[in-house]
Order: sequence, then C-alpha cells, then structure tokens
Amino acid sequence: MGSTKTPLESVKSCWARISQNSPVYKFFFSDIVLVSATDGSMVATLPVTSHHLNSKGGLHGSVSATIIDWAGGMAIASTGLEKTGLSTDIHVSYVSTAKLGDVLTIEGNVSKVGRNMGFTTVTISKGNGEDKTIVAHGTHTKYILRDQQQSKSS
Repeated sequence: MGSTKTPLESVKSCWARISQNSPVYKFFFSDIVLVSATDGSMVATLPVTSHHLNSKGGLHGSVSATIIDWAGGMAIASTGLEKTGLSTDIHVSYVSTAKLGDVLTIEGNVSKVGRNMGFTTVTISKGNGEDKTIVAHGTHTKYILRDQQQSKSS
C-alpha cells in the first residue's frame, strides 16, 4: 500500500523527523528551504552562512558532502519511503566554490530504488540562468532496510 502523502509532504515529514535527531543536520541546515518535490526528486535552497565556510572563506568540503548525504535521503523520501536508509557510499566531485551570502540550489534525484538499495545523484549549484555555476556533484548509495514481512506458516 503506497503513501497518501504528496512527494513534498513526504520529504517535509522525513526532514522534520530526522532533523530532531541529528545535531549536524540542525547545525548546517537550520536555514534550508524545501522548494519542491516530485516522485524521485527534490529541490531545496540553502543560504551560505559563516558556519559553512572553510578557513579560506569558501564553502567547506564537508558541508558539500553533508548536503549530498542529506539530499540523497530526501530524494528517496520523495518516493514515499519513510526509512531512507544507511549510507554505503558517497562520492563528491568538487567543481567550484561558494562564498558567504551565496544561495545554494540543491537538486536530489533518485536513479533507482530497489528492494534494499537506493542510488541517488545530487547537484549543488549557485546562481541562475547564464550565471548558474555547479559547486559540487555527487552520488549517494544507501542500504534500505525495509520492514520484514512475517513468514507464512502452513
């Protein structure tokens, strides 16, 4: 039986639940805005603040990696799954940087959700139109432990 929530409602519900139990997500993403979601994808924005920066004044690589971790899970949540899984692999390509005051656009997409594995891609960008610049791109693989059905006895 599928979820009766819209993809955006599913993402918001998942985010509300996990944000309460994750100090790192609360710290990095207190200003995140969930913009939209369809089945298998989500978009959010995040203004770059001082606690996102490295010692050179650019977006810290660990923040980009954490965004990819978060957005991969939220993309899986957009499919209606309440449990978005455990990370088994994250790959990040750092393409450019962002600075204080930039607004990041985060796009998470599900490539495939199988019985126990979910595969996602995430793009982090800044700017719009001709000024749009990719900041980082990543893939995120998750192990999804689904509720086990009770075995039927004869």
